[in-house]
Amino acid sequence: MGEMTITTNDAGFAELIGGDTPVLVDFWAEWCGPCKMMERPLNELAEEKSGKLTIAKLNVDDNPHTAMSHEVMSIPTMILFQAGEEKKRFVGARSKSQLETELADYIG
Repeated sequence: MGEMTITTNDAGFAELIGGDTPVLVDFWAEWCGPCKMMERPLNELAEEKSGKLTIAKLNVDDNPHTAMSHEVMSIPTMILFQAGEEKKRFVGARSKSQLETELADYIG
């Protein structure tokens, strides 16, 4: 994981997504190939958008409660939260430019 990407878990999830800064949560698993493909674009975005966007990773195998409560059925799933509310959801691998385009309304 990159220096600017944070790891979250079931216990700290609600606090993480409750702030004003948008949080993109990557629901992933160690065994998931497409999830591994997302590491680089997410790390680059976390670094470039520091202060405007928080990027967090949640391992669905280690934290099934949060994944189930947000109805994550496939991975990678990325959900953008702001002030505790889901604003946008992406399922499947994306390029960095695709993510930037899809997140533009939320991160300016």
